[in-house]
Amino acid sequence: MAKILILIGAHLCTAPRPQKEAEALTNAGHDVTVRGFWFDPELVKRDHLLMANKKWQFQPILDFQPNHRFKNLGIRLQSRLAKEGFRLFGIFSLALIGYGVQAMLKTARQTRADLTIVHSEAGLWVGNQLLNDGFQVGVDFEDWFSQDLLPEVHTTRPTAQLAALESRLARNCTYCLTTSHALAEALANAYQSLKPTVIYNVFPWTEREQIDDQKRDRQNSCLPSLHWFSQTIGPARGLETLFQALTYLTTPVEIHLRGNYPESARQWLDALVPSQWGDHVFIHPTVSNAELLSRVAEHDIGLALETTDIVSRNLTVTNKLFQYMLAGLAIIATDTAGQREIFSQRPAIGRLIPNRNPLALALALEELLRTPDKLNAAKAAAKKAAKEQFCWEQQAKILPSLIY
Repeated sequence: MAKILILIGAHLCTAPRPQKEAEALTNAGHDVTVRGFWFDPELVKRDHLLMANKKWQFQPILDFQPNHRFKNLGIRLQSRLAKEGFRLFGIFSLALIGYGVQAMLKTARQTRADLTIVHSEAGLWVGNQLLNDGFQVGVDFEDWFSQDLLPEVHTTRPTAQLAALESRLARNCTYCLTTSHALAEALANAYQSLKPTVIYNVFPWTEREQIDDQKRDRQNSCLPSLHWFSQTIGPARGLETLFQALTYLTTPVEIHLRGNYPESARQWLDALVPSQWGDHVFIHPTVSNAELLSRVAEHDIGLALETTDIVSRNLTVTNKLFQYMLAGLAIIATDTAGQREIFSQRPAIGRLIPNRNPLALALALEELLRTPDKLNAAKAAAKKAAKEQFCWEQQAKILPSLIY
């Protein structure tokens, strides 16, 4: 039995991949602890609910909830100054890659785990320091961190430093994971390393037993329904293409978006939605991990409209694609390298369309919406794919073999 520490950069409830990793490694007989950070009281409640009846533990490294107001102000100021220092003078600071980085390293050193697995940008630096100390380190490239986000924000982003941290971990960690074969091959080529092990962002098939069969999102059950979700509703997530497509769409549908909806995004979204479609668009807040599948399963078509502009987003396969499968939704996805990888294996789950092509999206929607037999066939194929191939029960078998 190994003592394993998993380091994440935020709340447990926002990190489904480390949750499943902890569960699989615990079931394989290891002693697993997850450490992260607390920011939001509501998410803290969700973290507590998630930990009920678990054999593994979660503990916050630091607590940044609003009652720690002055601590939060100081941290935000430090982050802002770090970004300006990097933008103006190229000065690298740990504040550029996350909160509480030194505290994360201290926690890892004190834990003295047989294997410490890092998942975040801050974790990349911590993992490198632990290698210096002679510890065994694992890494999960949930994203290609140095190639994430849009190019215009890279002036305040230490991409060269992140790439150097990634390169060393990719070459030195025998426990090395990522989210798709497309991303694994790109990482191996970039860093002249072995290809990371691919663990898809899938979910347990048994979670379908928890679907509550309630209709809490839908307003008009006579209309078909589209669903899109992300942590945050905002630009560069494919929504621009969706609302441009509505000008070509003649079949009435409900459109349901779920995610954090900051005030800064409201005017942006209002300007996108065609006036005649305003009454058909519904915004929903995030829900707990336990409820998400039920809410997704209410709908008919899941939208995965990732763009190819961001290298990491082009190569990965996001949670939403597999959540739609598990819920039994037909899927319309853009032709990114990662999503093409999945559709090449299961083309019947829906339609793959060109990136940033509103007309192609409208035509794919019309085809499914006007032909119930095609829509139902795609929904059935998605559920079948989740059951037979893209479920955690299949992926979890891989992890224990990576622990030496």
